[in-house]
Amino acid sequence: MTLLDPLFASDAIDRIFADSARVQRMLDFEASLARAEASASIIPSSAVSPIASQCRVDRFDLDSLARAAAKSGNLAIPMVKQLTELVSAQDADAARYVHWGATSQDAIDTGLVLQLRDAFDVVANDLEQLCNRLAQLSANHRETVLPARTWMQQAVPTVFGLKSAGWLDAMNRHRSRLQEVRRRSLVLQFGGAAGTLASLGEPALEVSKGLASELQLELPALPWHAHRDRLAEVATCFALLTGTLGKMARDISLHSQTEVSEVFEPEEEGRGGSSTMPHKRNPVACAVVLAAAERVPALASIMLTAMSQEHERGLGGWHAEWETLPELVRTSAGALHRMLETITGLEVDVDRMRHNIEMTGGLIFAEAISMALAKSIGKAAAHQHIEAASRKALAEKKHLREVLSADAGVTAHLTQAQLEKLFDPSGYTGAASQFIDRVLEDSKSEIP
Repeated sequence: MTLLDPLFASDAIDRIFADSARVQRMLDFEASLARAEASASIIPSSAVSPIASQCRVDRFDLDSLARAAAKSGNLAIPMVKQLTELVSAQDADAARYVHWGATSQDAIDTGLVLQLRDAFDVVANDLEQLCNRLAQLSANHRETVLPARTWMQQAVPTVFGLKSAGWLDAMNRHRSRLQEVRRRSLVLQFGGAAGTLASLGEPALEVSKGLASELQLELPALPWHAHRDRLAEVATCFALLTGTLGKMARDISLHSQTEVSEVFEPEEEGRGGSSTMPHKRNPVACAVVLAAAERVPALASIMLTAMSQEHERGLGGWHAEWETLPELVRTSAGALHRMLETITGLEVDVDRMRHNIEMTGGLIFAEAISMALAKSIGKAAAHQHIEAASRKALAEKKHLREVLSADAGVTAHLTQAQLEKLFDPSGYTGAASQFIDRVLEDSKSEIP
């Protein structure tokens, strides 16, 4: 099924996890294995070129591989068979040394690690760009006031730059997580039949080191055939990233509701329209990201469940990973790319944000006034007094300023000038500007 790929995925990631790329990365393992074993005098050096020259996916029949995998239980077994036949046609003696001392899982797991390395590069680039855009957004809107909302209701004034700084702060943490998980997960898998490499004899560790060097991967302390925490960590790391992207998409879509109309996705021909309502401007990218945030946790749970594998090689749990992790990374990376496009062209209606501050008839300033009054009569008494005044303003459909200006219990302690100042939203954003500065300072993003 590829019809919806342009909606949910990204071209760069799709290329990395294409069928041909999966097989090519397994073949990269086989070519590097031959070179490492020849360097350790395990196989003759004359066998390297005939083997490596055939490790090209365009020489393989992928349909035949797929059909054979259904019988053999994995893709590596028929791939090695085809590779051996290809090498044999060129050099029968070299064909004897194809896949020497390795097992199917070595080729499959290492191939996956190589794919993940490519995916990390793409994701890291998009994430870096997203952080740069968020840093710019936060700096540009550090004084743009709008209503903060708690429990879906207007609360107190805030600034839009603080909201985007919250997104940025989370993305900075994801950047750190991805760097850490990359270091732990990009390691060689090479253990032979049961993780001992007994078939290679004494030079086994030398071959392992050479193979890791060939593939530019770290060499783990030992093979990890049945220990899947590294891949599960990759899954959970991407799931966390997707969760934050979902939070951003939820915020943006709520801000773009007709009754709110504060923030909009980029406008372009054919984007966000309706099949029946010509006026619609739907937040389509947010829909895609939210869909990813719904799907990815379930995929991550499969990876976590698959960790309980049997003895030295798992039965079923390992197989459950093969389509799950690529799909998870593809979905997460697709959501990230959509969010990058959205934030890059995000439309912010500053005037509408200021207008929405006034929707409650001054009630959004109730906390500010209560705190000012509390200095004279105490917090509890002030809270009770302003709460009653707020109910009166609602009942009589008056602005809170009008009600308080006629309230002797307030005017005895606050002058009209003080009251007016308390109804200025820019005067009640607290430490928002300092918080934004702290996030921008912590972030290594460069504001374009």
